[in-house]
Amino acid sequence: MKQTSMTIRQEVPADYRAVESLVRDAFWNVYRPGCMEHFVLHCLRQDPAFVPDLALVLEQDGRLIGQFAAVRADAALDDGSVLPVLNVGPLCIAPEMQRQGLGRLLLDTALQKAAERGFGAAVLEGDPAFYGPSGFVPGKTVGIRYADDPEADYFLVKELRPGFLQGKHGIYRDPAGYFVCLTRPQEFADFEAQFPAK
Repeated sequence: MKQTSMTIRQEVPADYRAVESLVRDAFWNVYRPGCMEHFVLHCLRQDPAFVPDLALVLEQDGRLIGQFAAVRADAALDDGSVLPVLNVGPLCIAPEMQRQGLGRLLLDTALQKAAERGFGAAVLEGDPAFYGPSGFVPGKTVGIRYADDPEADYFLVKELRPGFLQGKHGIYRDPAGYFVCLTRPQEFADFEAQFPAK
């Protein structure tokens, strides 16, 4: 049996295009025709909310097979205050490497780093069956509801610091950085044209 080497490290600028290609391949035709997530990531890197030291890549024997990115975000609480959280995504694994536990490995490593940096909670939109084993629960069950769909089971929250969400109730809206494909359609089209046709 061949021994393989897995490495999780911080993304560096030399990785950017390869990571964007990986994201494009992983998300292509998954949630909609084509893909937007690679352009979102490309733009998020310039967003002040982006957390560069949580931009991670997963390599197997030196080959890029996964990535994790996140931004600082806020939930508007019912008492008028703001709750800082970490918005996870995009997160992906190369299509041919999926369903081997690598996404969970990368996610759990990134969330541990986020907790060490002082983040109290992480949020994302995703499949509860995948994210549940990493400690994510529907936001509505812990008092944080998704603005676009308050009863959504796919809006997930994880406490990174015990008690951080206790007694908190409010609404979460996605950061504007995730909507760049809608607000900058020509730039998105020009960016997509730089990649091989699918």
